[in-house]
Amino acid sequence: MLTLYGHPLSSYTQKVLIALYELGTDFTFREVNLGEEADRALMRSVEPMGRMPALRQGDFTLSQSSLMIEWLDRHHPGPQSLLDPEPDASLPARQWDRFLDFQVMQMMQQIVDARIFMAEGAEERVAPFARAKLDLAYAALDRRLDGRDWIAGGFGLADCAAFPALFYAGAVHPFADHPQLTGYFERLAARPSIQRVIAGARPYYGWFPFKDGIAARFL
Repeated sequence: MLTLYGHPLSSYTQKVLIALYELGTDFTFREVNLGEEADRALMRSVEPMGRMPALRQGDFTLSQSSLMIEWLDRHHPGPQSLLDPEPDASLPARQWDRFLDFQVMQMMQQIVDARIFMAEGAEERVAPFARAKLDLAYAALDRRLDGRDWIAGGFGLADCAAFPALFYAGAVHPFADHPQLTGYFERLAARPSIQRVIAGARPYYGWFPFKDGIAARFL
C-alpha cells in the first residue's frame, strides 16, 4: 500500500498530490496535523526529522517532494511521464523544479515565517529582500514561458512544483504584471489534478496568514 503523509494546505504536499493525480496512482492519504503531538510522533516514526510530506510503500520511505515525484514516475508510471528518463534531457525540468522551490517557494516562506514566528518588526526587515528576489524570479519565469505552455516540454515535474509555489507566492507578492506567468498560472489552475488539490485545501485556506491575497474564486 502506497501512503502519502502530509496536509492539504502544505505546498510540498500539494506538489506530490498533483503528481499522484496526474499519474493516476492508487494511494492512501494520511492527513497530518503537526500541531497535534500524536501526529508529530507519527511523523517521527515515518521520517527521521518528522517532516512532511513523506511517502511510504511497505518498509520504503521517501522524503523530499522532488525525489518522491521522480520515484513515482519510475515505479508508478501513468499515461504520460512527468520526467524524461534520459538524464541529460531531464535536466531542464530538474533545474526549474529547484528554481521554483528555492527562488519562489522559499522566498514566499521567508515572508510568511517572519509574520508568524518572528519578533515584532521582523517582517519589515525580511520582506523587502524576499520580495525583490520574487520579482527577479517572476521575471525569469515570464521569459522562460514566452512561447511555452509548460516549463520544460510537456507537463511534468517542474509544473507540479509551480502551482503551489505560485499560488502562495502570488498571495504574498502578486505577479499580475507578468503576462506569460499569469497565463501559465491559469493553465495550471485549470488542470483537473490541480482542481482536486484546490478543493482539498479550500477548508484550510483561512489558516494562511496572507489569505486576503488569495483570489475569491479559490475560496
